[in-house]
Amino acid sequence: MASSTDRSRTEPHRTDGNRTRLVERLMEQFPHVPREAVIKEDLLRGGLAFDESALSDNEGGDVKPKSYFIFSFDHGTLPELGAAALRRPPEEIVLTGGPYDLRRTVVSVRVNPASPYRVAAGDDGVLGLYLDGRRISDVGLPPMPDYYRHTLENGKSVMEVAPTIQWGYLVYLTVFRVCQYFGAKEECQYCDINHNWRQHKAAGRPYTGVKPVEEVLEALAIIDKYDTAKTSTAYTLTGGAITSHIGGRDEADFYGQYAKAIEERFPGRWIGKVVAQALPKADVQRFHDYGVQIYHPNYEVWDRRLFELYCPGKERYVGRDEWHRRILDSAEVFGPRNVIPNFVAGVEMAEPFGFTTVDEAIASTTEGLRFFMSHGITPRFTTWCPEPTTPLGKTNPDGAPLEYHIRLLDAYRATMEEYGLSSPPGYGPPGAGRAVFSVSSFMDSLPARPDDSF
Repeated sequence: MASSTDRSRTEPHRTDGNRTRLVERLMEQFPHVPREAVIKEDLLRGGLAFDESALSDNEGGDVKPKSYFIFSFDHGTLPELGAAALRRPPEEIVLTGGPYDLRRTVVSVRVNPASPYRVAAGDDGVLGLYLDGRRISDVGLPPMPDYYRHTLENGKSVMEVAPTIQWGYLVYLTVFRVCQYFGAKEECQYCDINHNWRQHKAAGRPYTGVKPVEEVLEALAIIDKYDTAKTSTAYTLTGGAITSHIGGRDEADFYGQYAKAIEERFPGRWIGKVVAQALPKADVQRFHDYGVQIYHPNYEVWDRRLFELYCPGKERYVGRDEWHRRILDSAEVFGPRNVIPNFVAGVEMAEPFGFTTVDEAIASTTEGLRFFMSHGITPRFTTWCPEPTTPLGKTNPDGAPLEYHIRLLDAYRATMEEYGLSSPPGYGPPGAGRAVFSVSSFMDSLPARPDDSF
């Protein structure tokens, strides 16, 4: 077991070669964690900078631009991003080769102009990823999909209504762009969904608050027509929490209406997933009856004290213990394998309330993994990006130590093996060089198994 890391020794973003030494030390210290995952986690937690040569030409170019599909996932507000706010960066990048001989690694783009990582064209004009000024991999950009070149009848773009991520695998349907947990006493302390809505509206960008069912179906019809290779395999229905009603519908009915319409129009075309609150069993049954196959009742952070502090709205309206009971109940409806709650990896170490050592944070998170995995439920996680408009982002601009994220991958895989579980469905293929899940490395770190359901 690696030694504990004190928070006071959290590594800085910008150093002269120190970042390279840290990354290589962790690769050596944890040889069973794919080296691709070490770099990917560092990019996700700390972001990367882009030379103008690596930016997209928005929807008029040949590169698929960043869609800002729910959160900003940036280390600065749009006005602070400079050229990257006008010419969007790519949605994702893919890393290959370099001195670490990286296998194909898909990484979600999180912009940080101050990052020691930079995407730039070399003297040969080929894009590369540079760390501390040294080229460490080739960089591939996602091509503009044919379906992004078409618009709905009302002129809206497919990217605005039904963007795809994970290198085209997942259609991400954020049908409610804000959250009814609002203000300091209710909003999750790491979440910038409401700010992201405000900044896009302030910038004059199209950013539909509630997406009409008819628009979603029209966008999906365009994707279905032009995605001839059937690269898009799943859709996720999601958005902010609903504590009252939208258009007279509660949360289960609001999100459920989209699932019902999609499954009736496109039966079996995509794996249907819903991210919603942990709802009572009768509401969860409605999701299942509408044709949803996978349910994500995210539990965010395991530790009781941190859940109460970081998720005040969820604690107030539902409560941690009831949230967990509902997750277990939902397994009776969907089957344990198809209940996949997310947690935000890294907030466990956020000042001023989080754990001060990596040992403590990993022990707590592993306790949560063992709780759910002992019931056959396989959580997954998103690597925390400390967005600067959130309370935790403001006080923790560097996020959690990279060592925490690497040890979490180690603990995650070990706990899955302990309970005889394999990679969850709806996330594409597992394994380094094969995974497409882009907002954490958990799929990159799991073994490639030909019998896994994608």
